[in-house]
Amino acid sequence: MAVPKELYNAKFLDYIESLKILYLVDDKFKAICDDYCRSKLKTEKYKKKFEKYFQHKLEVENLSKELEDEILIYLIRKG
Repeated sequence: MAVPKELYNAKFLDYIESLKILYLVDDKFKAICDDYCRSKLKTEKYKKKFEKYFQHKLEVENLSKELEDEILIYLIRKG
């Protein structure tokens, strides 16, 4: 059983050997680590979704502003 890549973290670097051993022999520690890894993966997933959503939001806002300008120009020309 391999140690998940999410545990190769700069914060744990000084303890990586102990971490590897404890992950393999201590079920409670493994459960904590597995919860941490799931949390990290979910964080990345939602970060990507947020970035995609944010980009879409910016595009829609820009389109809305462009359309506002077109409406104003149309009103000025026809009014």
